[in-house]
Amino acid sequence: MKIGIIGAGFVGRAIAKLAIKAGHEVMLSNSRDPRTLFSLKPMIGCETGTATEAANFGEVVMIAVPLTATEQLPAAELRGKIVLDAVNYYPDRDGDIEELLSGGISTSERLARQFPGSRITKAFNAIRMTDLETQGLPPGDANRQALPLAGDDSEGKAIVTALYDAFGFDAVDAGALAEGWRFERATPAYCVALSREQLIRTLLETTRR
Repeated sequence: MKIGIIGAGFVGRAIAKLAIKAGHEVMLSNSRDPRTLFSLKPMIGCETGTATEAANFGEVVMIAVPLTATEQLPAAELRGKIVLDAVNYYPDRDGDIEELLSGGISTSERLARQFPGSRITKAFNAIRMTDLETQGLPPGDANRQALPLAGDDSEGKAIVTALYDAFGFDAVDAGALAEGWRFERATPAYCVALSREQLIRTLLETTRR
């Protein structure tokens, strides 16, 4: 599978490494000249390009940029694409956004509003990247950690589930895209190592702020 990743920070690079190890083709991009990423091709084996090129390259496109940077994403190229949303909202970094602060909308619903026609699945936002790279375990291991996802697109969910498994984690479907708030920043499931059973229970017991 071809995966275009928009964002070449800790999240983008970690997922690129693991996806390439799992046999996928990856293009990483950033908001600057892609020549600033020239060392990544020999280092981790990915292609590099602009955000538009990454969106065109990917059968699946991962969004891994600060929330305020989503306004600069290539909307036309993302239309109809399976999009994996790893974006988190940090008020100290992104400023006060009332509809997010009040819990009136999830970050993924906001992204879906920005990019109508994109098939968005919330994923990969609720684990530290150092843990994603080092804590994966084989299927059936009693200590295997679980990771949440949410979305309205069944194909996108299936792809996330397969990637989680390939990276060494169980998947827990939290429901529709609107349920993504259950594992956003500052929730009990955010960046906490939980088993599948523990994560299911935690997501169900989480209340909206």
